[in-house]
Amino acid sequence: MNAKEIKNVLALHIKWLSKEPTGARADLSGAYLRGADLCLADLGDANLSGAYLRGADLSGANLRGAYLREADLRGADLSEADLRGADLSGANLRGAYLREADLRGADLSGANLSGTTGYTPIDK
Repeated sequence: MNAKEIKNVLALHIKWLSKEPTGARADLSGAYLRGADLCLADLGDANLSGAYLRGADLSGANLRGAYLREADLRGADLSEADLRGADLSGANLRGAYLREADLRGADLSGANLSGTTGYTPIDK
């Protein structure tokens, strides 16, 4: 996926979140987004299941309630990202940067968290 296509998906998703009739929920399931710049992107409730996000910049992104099941997030920057209630089950977060990421209520079952930086489990 190129930068223009990503920008279009994000614009339609913002409209969907605002309940505009011309909006569409972001479906990036299985998308190849290696190294993508998604810093501060609003992807709340988006479908990123199985997406290849290795080395992507998701710092400060809103991923609240997003579906990231089986996503490849190795080495991704998720610092200050809002991942509350996100489904990260089976995701590969090896080496991801999670400083100040909010993971409250996120499903991390089966996720690979080895080598992550800044991750501190929070009791529910």
